Amino acid sequence: MSTRPTLSSDKVSPEVHDILASFHRGIVDEVAAAVARDPVVVVGMAQNPVVKNARKLLDQAGIKYTYLEYGSYFSRWKERLAIKLWAGFPTFPMVFLDGILVGGHSELKKLEAAGKLKK
Repeated sequence: MSTRPTLSSDKVSPEVHDILASFHRGIVDEVAAAVARDPVVVVGMAQNPVVKNARKLLDQAGIKYTYLEYGSYFSRWKERLAIKLWAGFPTFPMVFLDGILVGGHSELKKLEAAGKLKK
């Protein structure tokens, strides 16, 4: 598994660390709590067809999940950015299985095809 490039922590000022730590912290904490608590979590946004497709796949498989929605294309983009920074994943949906970020809709389809989605 390769490691994604990130800016070295020693190259970030303490002020920036503080900004990142508090950037929409309530939203990040809400997502983190759901991921820690619930077996399947989908984080998404309104109007996004890929999010709808991921939810539909889970519904058709009979898998119960917690859905957290943050805005649409026209609202709450900063909250979604905070979630992306926290998770290190660039798009929505974000699908978490047993506390692990498995990706989005494409990755969910691959898990289903491999028989790795369970009720």
